[in-house]
Amino acid sequence: MSGPSTADVTRLLVAWRGGDDAALARLTPLVYRELHRLAHARMRGQDPGATLQTTALVHEAYLRLVDARQMPWQNRAHFFAVCAQAMRCIVVDAARARGTLKRGGKGVRVEFHESHVMSPERDAIVLALDEALTELAKVEPRKSKVVELRYFGGLSVEETAEVLQVSPQTVMRDWKMAKLLLARALRHGSARKGPEVE
Repeated sequence: MSGPSTADVTRLLVAWRGGDDAALARLTPLVYRELHRLAHARMRGQDPGATLQTTALVHEAYLRLVDARQMPWQNRAHFFAVCAQAMRCIVVDAARARGTLKRGGKGVRVEFHESHVMSPERDAIVLALDEALTELAKVEPRKSKVVELRYFGGLSVEETAEVLQVSPQTVMRDWKMAKLLLARALRHGSARKGPEVE
Protein backbone atom coordinates (compact mmCIF):
# COMPACT_ATOMS: atom_id res chain seq x y z
CA MET A 1 0.00 0.00 0.00
CA SER A 2 1.16 3.49 -0.74
CA GLY A 3 1.06 6.25 1.83
CA PRO A 4 2.28 6.20 5.42
CA SER A 5 4.67 3.45 6.39
CA THR A 6 3.33 0.20 7.75
CA ALA A 7 5.57 0.49 10.81
CA ASP A 8 4.33 4.00 11.68
CA VAL A 9 0.65 3.11 11.36
CA THR A 10 1.07 -0.17 13.23
CA ARG A 11 2.96 1.52 16.06
CA LEU A 12 0.29 4.20 16.42
CA LEU A 13 -2.57 1.67 16.29
CA VAL A 14 -0.97 -0.35 19.09
CA ALA A 15 -0.33 2.79 21.16
CA TRP A 16 -3.90 3.99 20.65
CA ARG A 17 -5.28 0.61 21.71
CA GLY A 18 -3.06 0.84 24.78
CA GLY A 19 -4.75 4.07 25.85
CA ASP A 20 -2.55 6.74 24.24
CA ASP A 21 -5.08 9.29 22.94
CA ALA A 22 -2.29 11.33 21.39
CA ALA A 23 -1.54 8.35 19.14
CA LEU A 24 -5.01 8.69 17.59
CA ALA A 25 -4.33 12.36 16.89
CA ARG A 26 -1.08 11.39 15.10
CA LEU A 27 -2.73 8.44 13.31
CA THR A 28 -5.63 10.41 11.84
CA PRO A 29 -3.72 12.50 9.28
CA LEU A 30 -1.62 9.48 8.31
CA VAL A 31 -4.64 7.36 7.36
CA TYR A 32 -7.17 9.99 6.29
CA ARG A 33 -5.90 10.37 2.73
CA GLU A 34 -5.84 6.60 2.27
CA LEU A 35 -9.37 6.26 3.68
CA HIS A 36 -10.50 9.00 1.31
CA ARG A 37 -8.95 7.17 -1.64
CA LEU A 38 -10.70 3.92 -0.65
CA ALA A 39 -14.03 5.69 -0.23
CA HIS A 40 -13.59 7.51 -3.54
CA ALA A 41 -12.98 4.18 -5.29
CA ARG A 42 -16.14 2.84 -3.68
CA MET A 43 -18.21 5.87 -4.67
CA ARG A 44 -16.96 6.23 -8.26
CA GLY A 45 -19.69 6.25 -10.85
CA GLN A 46 -22.12 8.00 -8.51
CA ASP A 47 -24.06 11.16 -9.18
CA PRO A 48 -22.30 14.55 -9.27
CA GLY A 49 -21.23 15.72 -5.85
CA ALA A 50 -19.17 12.61 -5.23
CA THR A 51 -16.67 14.57 -3.16
CA LEU A 52 -19.30 15.18 -0.48
CA GLN A 53 -20.42 11.56 -0.74
CA THR A 54 -16.87 10.31 -0.43
CA THR A 55 -16.13 12.59 2.50
CA ALA A 56 -19.31 11.53 4.29
CA LEU A 57 -18.42 7.85 3.82
CA VAL A 58 -14.89 8.45 5.14
CA HIS A 59 -16.18 10.29 8.19
CA GLU A 60 -18.76 7.64 9.06
CA ALA A 61 -16.21 4.83 8.60
CA TYR A 62 -13.72 6.73 10.74
CA LEU A 63 -16.30 7.25 13.50
CA ARG A 64 -16.99 3.53 13.55
CA LEU A 65 -13.28 2.80 13.74
CA VAL A 66 -12.78 5.19 16.65
CA ASP A 67 -15.45 3.19 18.47
CA ALA A 68 -13.37 0.06 17.79
CA ARG A 69 -10.45 1.23 19.92
CA GLN A 70 -10.05 -2.18 21.59
CA MET A 71 -9.73 -3.98 18.27
CA PRO A 72 -6.59 -6.13 18.38
CA TRP A 73 -4.97 -4.23 15.51
CA GLN A 74 -2.32 -6.37 13.84
CA ASN A 75 -0.91 -3.90 11.34
CA ARG A 76 -1.72 -1.29 8.73
CA ALA A 77 -3.18 -3.86 6.32
CA HIS A 78 -5.54 -5.11 9.04
CA PHE A 79 -6.66 -1.54 9.74
CA PHE A 80 -7.58 -0.94 6.10
CA ALA A 81 -9.32 -4.32 5.87
CA VAL A 82 -11.51 -3.29 8.80
CA CYS A 83 -12.11 0.03 7.03
CA ALA A 84 -13.34 -1.84 3.93
CA GLN A 85 -15.68 -3.88 6.09
CA ALA A 86 -16.99 -0.73 7.79
CA MET A 87 -17.63 0.90 4.41
CA ARG A 88 -19.54 -2.16 3.26
CA CYS A 89 -21.73 -2.03 6.37
CA ILE A 90 -22.39 1.70 5.97
CA VAL A 91 -23.34 1.41 2.30
CA VAL A 92 -25.56 -1.64 2.90
CA ASP A 93 -27.23 -0.13 6.00
CA ALA A 94 -28.07 3.04 4.10
CA ALA A 95 -29.46 1.08 1.14
CA ARG A 96 -31.61 -1.00 3.50
CA ALA A 97 -32.85 2.11 5.29
CA ARG A 98 -33.94 3.70 2.02
CA GLY A 99 -35.70 0.48 1.00
CA THR A 100 -37.55 0.34 4.31
CA LEU A 101 -38.67 3.94 3.95
CA LYS A 102 -39.92 3.31 0.41
CA ARG A 103 -42.07 0.43 1.65
CA GLY A 104 -43.68 2.67 4.26
CA GLY A 105 -41.69 1.42 7.22
CA LYS A 106 -40.38 3.60 9.98
CA GLY A 107 -36.84 3.07 8.76
CA VAL A 108 -33.62 2.14 10.42
CA ARG A 109 -31.52 4.90 11.95
CA VAL A 110 -28.15 5.13 10.29
CA GLU A 111 -25.62 7.88 10.94
CA PHE A 112 -24.68 8.08 7.30
CA HIS A 113 -27.29 10.22 5.52
CA GLU A 114 -29.23 8.26 2.92
CA SER A 115 -28.57 10.75 0.14
CA HIS A 116 -24.83 10.32 0.56
CA VAL A 117 -24.59 6.78 -0.72
CA MET A 118 -26.24 5.78 -3.96
CA SER A 119 -29.10 5.96 -6.37
CA PRO A 120 -32.15 3.70 -5.88
CA GLU A 121 -31.04 1.50 -8.80
CA ARG A 122 -27.68 0.88 -7.19
CA ASP A 123 -29.29 0.20 -3.80
CA ALA A 124 -30.84 -2.95 -5.22
CA ILE A 125 -27.46 -4.02 -6.57
CA VAL A 126 -25.70 -3.34 -3.26
CA LEU A 127 -28.28 -5.31 -1.28
CA ALA A 128 -28.22 -8.22 -3.71
CA LEU A 129 -24.42 -8.23 -3.70
CA ASP A 130 -24.31 -8.12 0.10
CA GLU A 131 -26.66 -11.11 0.32
CA ALA A 132 -24.69 -13.05 -2.31
CA LEU A 133 -21.39 -12.21 -0.56
CA THR A 134 -22.77 -13.43 2.76
CA GLU A 135 -23.71 -16.74 1.13
CA LEU A 136 -20.35 -16.97 -0.67
CA ALA A 137 -18.52 -16.41 2.64
CA LYS A 138 -20.09 -19.60 4.01
CA VAL A 139 -18.37 -21.75 1.37
CA GLU A 140 -15.51 -19.57 0.05
CA PRO A 141 -14.56 -17.07 2.79
CA ARG A 142 -11.38 -15.81 1.15
CA LYS A 143 -13.12 -15.16 -2.17
CA SER A 144 -15.83 -13.25 -0.36
CA LYS A 145 -13.19 -11.20 1.46
CA VAL A 146 -11.44 -10.42 -1.83
CA VAL A 147 -14.67 -8.94 -3.20
CA GLU A 148 -15.33 -7.02 0.00
CA LEU A 149 -11.85 -5.51 -0.05
CA ARG A 150 -11.85 -4.70 -3.74
CA TYR A 151 -15.48 -3.71 -4.38
CA PHE A 152 -16.48 -2.13 -1.08
CA GLY A 153 -13.03 -1.09 0.11
CA GLY A 154 -11.56 -0.01 -3.21
CA LEU A 155 -8.27 -1.83 -2.57
CA SER A 156 -6.02 -2.77 -5.48
CA VAL A 157 -4.97 -6.34 -6.20
CA GLU A 158 -1.63 -5.73 -4.45
CA GLU A 159 -3.26 -4.13 -1.41
CA THR A 160 -5.76 -6.98 -1.16
CA ALA A 161 -2.90 -9.48 -1.36
CA GLU A 162 -1.13 -7.66 1.50
CA VAL A 163 -4.25 -7.71 3.67
CA LEU A 164 -4.95 -11.40 3.03
CA GLN A 165 -1.28 -12.38 3.08
CA VAL A 166 -1.48 -14.17 -0.26
CA SER A 167 0.06 -13.51 -3.65
CA PRO A 168 -1.44 -11.05 -6.14
CA GLN A 169 -1.96 -14.02 -8.48
CA THR A 170 -4.09 -15.74 -5.83
CA VAL A 171 -6.13 -12.56 -5.42
CA MET A 172 -6.72 -12.39 -9.17
CA ARG A 173 -7.81 -16.05 -9.30
CA ASP A 174 -10.15 -15.53 -6.35
CA TRP A 175 -11.45 -12.28 -7.85
CA LYS A 176 -12.28 -13.91 -11.19
CA MET A 177 -13.91 -16.95 -9.60
CA ALA A 178 -15.85 -14.83 -7.09
CA LYS A 179 -17.22 -12.65 -9.89
CA LEU A 180 -18.47 -15.75 -11.71
CA LEU A 181 -20.02 -17.21 -8.56
CA LEU A 182 -21.65 -13.92 -7.61
CA ALA A 183 -22.98 -13.32 -11.12
CA ARG A 184 -24.56 -16.78 -11.03
CA ALA A 185 -26.03 -16.17 -7.58
CA LEU A 186 -27.42 -12.80 -8.63
CA ARG A 187 -28.93 -14.27 -11.82
CA HIS A 188 -30.62 -17.05 -9.88
CA GLY A 189 -31.64 -14.82 -6.99
CA SER A 190 -33.43 -12.18 -9.05
CA ALA A 191 -33.73 -10.49 -12.39
CA ARG A 192 -31.51 -7.65 -11.21
CA LYS A 193 -28.37 -6.82 -13.10
CA GLY A 194 -25.25 -7.93 -11.29
CA PRO A 195 -22.83 -5.45 -9.76
CA GLU A 196 -20.28 -3.72 -11.89
CA VAL A 197 -17.02 -5.23 -10.76
CA GLU A 198 -13.89 -4.74 -12.76
